[in-house]
Amino acid sequence: DYLAGAPELAAEVAASTASYDLHEKKRAYRRCGVQEYLVWRVDDGEIDWFALDEGAYRSLDSSEEGLIESRVFPGLRLDAGALRRGDLAAVLDAARAGTDTDAHAAFAQTLDDRRAA
Repeated sequence: DYLAGAPELAAEVAASTASYDLHEKKRAYRRCGVQEYLVWRVDDGEIDWFALDEGAYRSLDSSEEGLIESRVFPGLRLDAGALRRGDLAAVLDAARAGTDTDAHAAFAQTLDDRRAA
């Protein structure tokens, strides 16, 4: 078995390459059809998460709780504030809470069904 096509999500940690990542690479990912693109700009601590919408990337907004949630992978969420603070326990708690949702369970079942077919 092998995979073909663009990945659904690309994630990068950028320091000196942030400008390159947010411009050239972002355009390349868009052309290839990468559905979501996440960049953690470590120099300024910002996190950008974009979703492809009608051929253009749009920023995903944080929820009232400060979580950014994937549109492509139900249950995948990031506590951006906790990541910026270096509170990895809170980052992990948010990720675990996301995988404990009905939406994630349905998504996982869909993947299992595809694998079994």
